[in-house]
Amino acid sequence: MDRNYHVFSDGRIERKDDTLRVVTDDGEKKHIPIEHAEAVFLHGQIDYNTRLIGFLNDHGVAAHVFGWNDRYSGSLMPERGQTSGRTLVEQVRAYDDPDHRRDLAASFVAGSIHNMRANVTYYNGRGHDLSRVITDLDNASERISSGMRVEELLGVEATARRAYYQTFDAVLPEAFALEGREYNPPPNPVNSLISFGNALVYANCVSAIRATALDPAVSYLHEPGERRYSLSLDLADLFKPLLADRVLFRLVNRKQITTDDFRQEVGACLLTEDGRTTYTRAFEETLEETVEHPNLKRKVSYQYLLRLEAYKLKKHLVAGEPYEPFKKWW
Repeated sequence: MDRNYHVFSDGRIERKDDTLRVVTDDGEKKHIPIEHAEAVFLHGQIDYNTRLIGFLNDHGVAAHVFGWNDRYSGSLMPERGQTSGRTLVEQVRAYDDPDHRRDLAASFVAGSIHNMRANVTYYNGRGHDLSRVITDLDNASERISSGMRVEELLGVEATARRAYYQTFDAVLPEAFALEGREYNPPPNPVNSLISFGNALVYANCVSAIRATALDPAVSYLHEPGERRYSLSLDLADLFKPLLADRVLFRLVNRKQITTDDFRQEVGACLLTEDGRTTYTRAFEETLEETVEHPNLKRKVSYQYLLRLEAYKLKKHLVAGEPYEPFKKWW
């Protein structure tokens, strides 16, 4: 698959001949090969014009914009390469059918808890006793029922995630104590890392959905709302433990990210540019890692797993194939 490119510098991004060029405020020029780009992530204060938007659209490249406090602000999405009225109709029908929607919402919660449990199981016994967290996750999983209201399923997922976050304080050094999940704004380094990593997972799910004929605003676990791609929230919950949390644990425990990689600003603890660069580099390396897929009988990248999940959901909605959420199998 093509790769993501991250821009942290302030300046402008523009079309230059048949490629992208970033011109920083201090005059440095960097080029991005458009023919190999999946998406461009804009983290700095970046100016652009309509000529650039048209160029990105012609090449099917999305631009994901991050604003103050490292939060995802929105995306410049190219015109969809695939458009299917039938897919949209079936997607909305599933949302309007209470039983169908509850079934899908329950699947997303079950997959999310399974993947959180996989992380906890990895660290359990490696110098940590996390058996109580595993029990709490198992209890939450057993509560899942397709007959539950969506609000109840969200409550089950929230309960499981609170139990899961106990793992962070157990496996991370004292300077990275979580002390409860807060994100608007993040008050400490580990909350900052969680928020930034989750935003990257969300944006990559936006790109994955774009490759299908699914509408990213029609979702099942999270309520569709204004100014957000709520289907990306559904899919992102499945992959946060595999991508965002895995990178966080590795970088902090290996001291590749330290407290020096954060700054305090208006009551928020934010990553410095060096910290964001370190995290995104590790995140992109993780996306490129491969695993043997049991059904495809070949190795696929973690990034491709995101796209496969969107295609699985589409096949379920259009062709009636059973939907099994992504659950880490290795």
